[in-house]
Amino acid sequence: MLTGLRLENIALIEELQLEFGQGFTVLTGETGAGKSILLDALDALLGAQGPRLLRQGSNKGVIEASFSLSPPLQEWLSEQELECDEEEVLLSREWRQKDDRLTSRHRLNGVAVNRQQIQSLRPLLLDLTVQGQTQQLARPGQQRRWLDRFGAADLQQHLSPVQESYRFWRQASAALEQAKADWLTLQADLERQQQLLDDLEAAQLEDPAERSRLENEENRLAHGVRLQEGVMTLMGRLVDGAEEAPSVLDHLAACEAELVQMQQLDGSLSALNARFGDGFAELQDFIRELDRYGSSLESDPDSLGQLQERMALLKALERRHGKDLPELIVWRDQLRDQLVPGGAQASLEALEQTELQARQRRDRCNAELTRARRVAAEALEQDLMQALRPMGLANVRFEVAIEPTSPGEEGADAVQFLFSANPGQPLAPLSEVASGGEMSRFLLALKTCLAAADQHVTLLFDEIDTGVSGRVSGAMAELLQRLAQQRQVFCVTHQPLVAAAADHHFQVAKEVRDGMTHTRVSQLRDTQARQAELAELAGGDFGETRSYAASLLKRAA
Repeated sequence: MLTGLRLENIALIEELQLEFGQGFTVLTGETGAGKSILLDALDALLGAQGPRLLRQGSNKGVIEASFSLSPPLQEWLSEQELECDEEEVLLSREWRQKDDRLTSRHRLNGVAVNRQQIQSLRPLLLDLTVQGQTQQLARPGQQRRWLDRFGAADLQQHLSPVQESYRFWRQASAALEQAKADWLTLQADLERQQQLLDDLEAAQLEDPAERSRLENEENRLAHGVRLQEGVMTLMGRLVDGAEEAPSVLDHLAACEAELVQMQQLDGSLSALNARFGDGFAELQDFIRELDRYGSSLESDPDSLGQLQERMALLKALERRHGKDLPELIVWRDQLRDQLVPGGAQASLEALEQTELQARQRRDRCNAELTRARRVAAEALEQDLMQALRPMGLANVRFEVAIEPTSPGEEGADAVQFLFSANPGQPLAPLSEVASGGEMSRFLLALKTCLAAADQHVTLLFDEIDTGVSGRVSGAMAELLQRLAQQRQVFCVTHQPLVAAAADHHFQVAKEVRDGMTHTRVSQLRDTQARQAELAELAGGDFGETRSYAASLLKRAA
């Protein structure tokens, strides 16, 4: 629900702050006074690209509105990861003029939000209807969306499976189409693919780390002589020694014998003796490992040559195909699968079966949704005609035509509203045959039928009662009153019958101050003020119209 509105330097309004309540609110005033400015401001606040609203001569303009927090709005805030600790949200749009450039920015509770967020928020807050609103009817899928809103939970329980099955089918269909394209490419290039596979098979690629392993082996073989010399040097110093220089082992054996004799004289040396023994044993193990390593060393030129040839082959394959060794192995395995007789065909057949099952499930879900829509369509037809007939359309006929169309996430139904206002006139698309007045009455009746589905959305009607008779405007007033029992309703009107039915009445007037035109908005709280305004709407503030206005207020009460 819209609870407040503040305008600063918008159109003819320099500064304005209003508070609103539940029920039915009307805005009245002379033609050109600026009644529609308020609706235009709310429209612009929620992302509409309408006329320039910044007041002439101003560099900054602000529209700010507060809305009570509803469950759908709370859910939207959670999805957008926006916090709200109050019972209301404050939405603002600020314009700034700098040089020749006009910019605007939206904020929600002080946090900047983008245009996409505002567009997704708008349907949760406001629904604006103006006379002759054929553009909205012409939007693709709009009439289907209205039908789905009318069907509410009964249709929503069918929409989720439709969306899920359609997305799954699209994935299966895309996979199948890609596989078919790959199959055609493979068949056209089969010989080249086989040559590539033969090239890779001949290389006998198995180990992704083979090249790294071969490089290590190459280094070992290439430096075999130097490594053998190193082993011999170490063994000579550690084991063999020289004629006048005992080896390390000889020295350590002598040390061990000396420690044993010392331990016999002082038993506290047993721990040191044990540590020495452990180190001596560890050195002996090291010498044995070194000896084995020396025995494994080769300096065979033939082995080195073979290894280098293998390395050259792997490098050539990598350069030729632009892939490293692990990628070459994966590619070879893929080619094996593709070129196995019947392998690709079997994969294609499996994808065809998956797509068929997904398509059948999609069609079943669509059929169930279509049946539910036809039930909702019959109920909408009855409710709409019941609402339209008292508004000067006694002979109206209305039908919701549901025809098959290409499947999508919203099902496989094309929905069109067919309308006939006069006897003998065939049913035809509403947007093509309804006059401006008929369209206004239809949209009012439609919004009344949809009231239960969107109880938290504020309805705005801009002069939808223009050009209708008193009897019809009376019927429209009754419908607006009934609608306001479930929704917050605003209406810009010139009809005294409609204005008298309102719970809240605002008067919009123009005045000139200091040579500048200003729009003033006042809430008419007492009966006398409302009578005077209704009398003006009825033709002028004099005796007869005053009496007529008083009777309207009395009847509305």
